[in-house]
Amino acid sequence: MSLPPGFLDELRSRSSLSQVVGRKVMWDPRKSNQGKGDMWAPCPFHQEKSASFHVDDRKGFYYCFGCHAKGDAISFVQETENVGFMEAVEILAREAGMPMPARDPRAQEKSDRRSQLAEVMEQAVQFFRLQLRTGPAAETRAYLDRRRLSAQQQERWEIGFAPESWKGLWDHLRGKGVAEDLIVAAGLAKSSTKGGRPYDTFRNRIMFPIRDARGRCIAFGGRAMDPADKAKYLNSPETELFDKGRSLYNHGPARAAAGKGLPLIVAEGYMDVIALASGGFDAAVAPLGTAITETQLQMLWQIAPEPVIALDGDTAGLNAAMRLIDLALPQLEAGQSLRFAIMPEKMDPDDLIRDKGPAAMQKLLDQALPMVQLLWRRETEGRSFDSPERKAMLDKALREKIKLIRDPSIRNHYGQAIKALRWELFSPRRGGAGKPWKPGGKPAAVPLAGTRASFLVAADEAMQDHMREAVILAVAIATPQIIGEFESGLETMRCSDPIHARLRDLILQHPDAERLRDIICTQMGPATLENLQALRHVAINPCVRNPGDVELARMTLEEELAKLKARHGLSAEIADAVEDISGVADEAVTWRLSQAAQAQNRAVRSEHEDRAEYDTGNNGARINRGERARFDALLDKIRHTKPTR
Repeated sequence: MSLPPGFLDELRSRSSLSQVVGRKVMWDPRKSNQGKGDMWAPCPFHQEKSASFHVDDRKGFYYCFGCHAKGDAISFVQETENVGFMEAVEILAREAGMPMPARDPRAQEKSDRRSQLAEVMEQAVQFFRLQLRTGPAAETRAYLDRRRLSAQQQERWEIGFAPESWKGLWDHLRGKGVAEDLIVAAGLAKSSTKGGRPYDTFRNRIMFPIRDARGRCIAFGGRAMDPADKAKYLNSPETELFDKGRSLYNHGPARAAAGKGLPLIVAEGYMDVIALASGGFDAAVAPLGTAITETQLQMLWQIAPEPVIALDGDTAGLNAAMRLIDLALPQLEAGQSLRFAIMPEKMDPDDLIRDKGPAAMQKLLDQALPMVQLLWRRETEGRSFDSPERKAMLDKALREKIKLIRDPSIRNHYGQAIKALRWELFSPRRGGAGKPWKPGGKPAAVPLAGTRASFLVAADEAMQDHMREAVILAVAIATPQIIGEFESGLETMRCSDPIHARLRDLILQHPDAERLRDIICTQMGPATLENLQALRHVAINPCVRNPGDVELARMTLEEELAKLKARHGLSAEIADAVEDISGVADEAVTWRLSQAAQAQNRAVRSEHEDRAEYDTGNNGARINRGERARFDALLDKIRHTKPTR
């Protein structure tokens, strides 16, 4: 339905945003100024104690400085009520006393026709429910008892029974005065031949009504009671009401439950959804026996940003999950993905909950895999990569899949995750597909120095790391304009302090925020910045004393990040070299260490650093004394190791 020009503007002007939001929040009287329409409250979209959610009633917009939720009255109703755009407009229009615009005659006629079909479907629901109480349905009731479906559950899900007669429903509806063309158009009857007499679509089946997001019955799913029936499950044919690829079983109730914070679970069939809801997982849906379509995937993301796919643990279920990966990859967005709960072999959610209870299902949901791990599993499981050609084939397949991702940031993170998984698979040190471990396991660590000296060196290195991290964070906060240039370096910076790690995350989450300091104070308290800037090596830094000097800040971050990276690189090479020495003197190890040391020397060489902190090697390069002690001890170990032949 299209809205006339100016309707939304008038609706927004008539709707007080503070009144709309006020139904969901408690205003902070200390920060709020109702006279100016400047209202503050704890955010309704994420858990917090401070009032970081701001409503500007005059402009009609809200913004959260914590989770960055923003919008107007319509978007607020959409998010908090978990409804679509037109439904939110209707809610606000009703509250504002504005009549919704009249539809054009053709649209009204089509709407009237759909309303008539929906009424016919409701009569069919009542007919099937009544038939479940009759004598011919005794076997069906016994089956439902064996499946542990109580009378209350049968009532909630409106489960019914289609009798075995060919025209039972047809005769009932005709007796109620329903037109023949409406019965056929609703998918409840069909003709055997052109011009032939109609007969019921569903016979001798357990009936599950399928309702749309608004609660209207649009179709049925029927499970055959006869084991010899060709179709165990049968859905209504597509009609003016029902499009199988655009519908989800239990859509409306699941949307409401997900809006209250429950995880959205995607199962395979009706009984799975019913079992999940009975176990407390009310936000469960099913794609009506077909592979999930692109439209259904978008519908799932409208309900929740990260649905959990819990398809059956058989081959068909796993294949469906694997196909879904290819469908989802091009549509991924930041915060919008899928997770996969791998069911036990030959089990579905219904089996698992009936046999082991809801706790077993919750455990699987807690262990749900991110999509990148299932992609890796699909491309590697059951295959051998014992040759360069096979490894290259794997690399090519994964590159092709990652290329499908349109979002460059997500594509980059997928590449990093795949790289880490590849390292786990092929690294000899991790028992992967490379050279296997020799008998005896991991070689003993090499004692690099006396115990007391080792502790002093480690403490000195940790202090240096902590100081450099503090300078990097303080410079980024003082001149946030350059954060985007160093995003990669900040992301990979290994923080030695959890407070530093939290600061780094906030800086990366809000690189363009004009109120970065306010956000940090809100999230971590004002003492965090005060303590950071009170550190002597931070307070005397020119960038901190002269905030906004982009060129100076750029040079400082380049230098400090390079120093951290180089020192960590040398430490990693030393650790790797210790593992590589298993009784064999290796000149390559010596060469690798010298190269890493030279890389660090280039990074840390600076005029304003204390030269006494460094020694000079035989090649004229300068190296930190702590690293030099470890380096010399390792080389001494290599020289005194007898070669094996």
